[in-house]
Amino acid sequence: MTRVMKDAQGWPTINRRSRRTHRFSTPAVVTFMVMGVIGYMVNAVFGAMYTSGNESSTEGLLYPIESETRELKMLDGMWNFVRSDSNNPSQGIREKWFSDDLARFRKTIDMPVPGSYNDITEDASLRDHVGTVWYDRKFFVPRAWEKSGDRVFIRFGSVHYDAIVWINGVQVVKHEFGHLPFEAEVTKVLKYGEENRITVLCDNVLLQVTIPQGKVDNQAIDNGVELVQSYTFDFFNYAGIHRSVVLYTVPQVYIQDVVVNTGFKGDEGHIDYQIVANTNETEHLQVSVKMFDRNGTLVGKDSSEAKLQGTVVIPQVKLWWPYLMDPEPGYLYTMEITLAQAKSNEAPGTSGDAAADAVLDVYRMKVGIRTLAWTNTSFLINEKPIYFRGFGRHEDSDIRGKGLDLALLTKDFNLLKWVGANAYRTSHYPYSEESMQFADEHGIMIIDECPSVDTENYSQILLQKHKSSIEQLVHRDRNHPSVVMWSIANEPRTGKIEADAYFAAVAQYTKKLDPTRPITAAIAVNVNDDRAAQHLDIVSFNRYNAWYANSGRLNMITNRVIEEAQAWNQKHNKPVLMSEYGADTMEGLHTLPAYIWSEDYQTRVFSQHFKAFDALRKQQFFIGEFVWNFADFKTAQTYTRVGGNKKGIFTRNRQPKAAAYLLRQRYHALGELGKSHLPDDLFLYTAPNDHLLSKERTEL
Repeated sequence: MTRVMKDAQGWPTINRRSRRTHRFSTPAVVTFMVMGVIGYMVNAVFGAMYTSGNESSTEGLLYPIESETRELKMLDGMWNFVRSDSNNPSQGIREKWFSDDLARFRKTIDMPVPGSYNDITEDASLRDHVGTVWYDRKFFVPRAWEKSGDRVFIRFGSVHYDAIVWINGVQVVKHEFGHLPFEAEVTKVLKYGEENRITVLCDNVLLQVTIPQGKVDNQAIDNGVELVQSYTFDFFNYAGIHRSVVLYTVPQVYIQDVVVNTGFKGDEGHIDYQIVANTNETEHLQVSVKMFDRNGTLVGKDSSEAKLQGTVVIPQVKLWWPYLMDPEPGYLYTMEITLAQAKSNEAPGTSGDAAADAVLDVYRMKVGIRTLAWTNTSFLINEKPIYFRGFGRHEDSDIRGKGLDLALLTKDFNLLKWVGANAYRTSHYPYSEESMQFADEHGIMIIDECPSVDTENYSQILLQKHKSSIEQLVHRDRNHPSVVMWSIANEPRTGKIEADAYFAAVAQYTKKLDPTRPITAAIAVNVNDDRAAQHLDIVSFNRYNAWYANSGRLNMITNRVIEEAQAWNQKHNKPVLMSEYGADTMEGLHTLPAYIWSEDYQTRVFSQHFKAFDALRKQQFFIGEFVWNFADFKTAQTYTRVGGNKKGIFTRNRQPKAAAYLLRQRYHALGELGKSHLPDDLFLYTAPNDHLLSKERTEL
């Protein structure tokens, strides 16, 4: 379905992969009460504002793969790049830069895709650019794609923040929200067997109605005025084509979407599946689903006609377990889905699986079989309680910014396992689909966070965008076994009166999208001021004792952490986890006694928190600890940041600080597999243990 709209600037918008659902009535008039009105009347007013409107629902967007019926062509590589003038961001639209090669309008430079454009050159004005930039490149499409009669889609893994895409001068898609994929069918605009041109406009401006929020001001500089972007979140606003760009083909009738839910009873696992074809006329279609284990052995199958849904049963099932909870964590099956003409339409004499000449489409994906459950005191996976040992993280590295890098991704997961972590939060936006696949494979649990950071200045339009970003996130990641929780915001301003109704609406919508996972949000306000935690399933709180509060006071950590966690639990009667704590640390700085910013101080901060966590674990409601941060990362330029945020236990180039070794000892010691699975190098040899040393002295 194609929807034509106009954005805030009046530019035409085409969204080819979404549809409108869930229409609510809108009150004709909302009257604000005068000062002194009692709280529930205020909440009723804001509640009316924040529950009306339309929600869009994405379709398709399966991760692109090759199969017997699908082909793909990567468009990653070097693209041509042009920066617009900050004070004239719409010039390229008015002058139709998309109608020809960018080089005919402006001098271009080379720009790698995927990657952030900010740190590629030595130009500070590009690093700090506010507004639009343009990319283009040429590519060929095989003539065989036209002869096959297949449909062709263009798919972007992520463009930050706002994007418009043209192919051969024809606009094919517009998308808002960085960090989330989008696609459009381009079958009719491509030239087969000839040269094609793709042009992308990217706008990095953040406003009070974007997710995340920001502000843009005209400020005086030495030789005029300049647009300056400001934001309250503590990471750099990297921009560009951050993830892969892919052309892929599908048959005329194809598998558009897949939804799976898993469970087990005894040794028998089951996968409930629902296959969505790109046609409503499914009475003549059938789907065959086969499940293969890691060795490629067929272990279960099922088929369905018309409804295209059913259940695959797997005897002697191997469950998906988190890292250090099972000797074989992250166990995945391969699900092979074949869409075909219904058997009643097959040639005489065919039986069993779909006849080869009746096959319409084949799609394969990985599936992990596990269950989730939560109570007011615990979180369970496969009916066993979980204690989260993890990190906040960032997609951030030198030069490439937030650009996808498989070598870096591999290194990061190796380090996560080296340190003994079993989880991380995708702070503060959706990470790449490849990173979700890595988490599935390695048994790393994910708290999946939407890009709502430091949310404030609540409004109806902001709410609709907040919901849309969550819907796209849930749609993209709902089949990943590693995703065990949705985070609907990070450090929102939940002390405001409007936050109650706003987050009630966001939480209710998220639960409607996916009732199988709990929801949380990383809260930074005081427990007595917060208005959002009541709407969550699990309470997560961020607090920097001995850093932002009582700086340098290591003796003001343990009791304060215990008391705050208890207060959250007593107020809401829900499981509690600490989603952020830590201290900035300059690599190589050592002081004795420990002093703020030194590696020694970071280590002591951790140790004092560990005491609190262990005391809380005995009280049964505390379910996890998340260090801030996995690795150092870049931020906006401020006098409180020396080259960025230095709270990582690893440097930005992934080398360990002293605290990494302490944390490694703790995380492995807390692993459910016990001492027999501890790494050999967890503790370096220093001296014989006490009883051996005593025996040696006696013999002397």
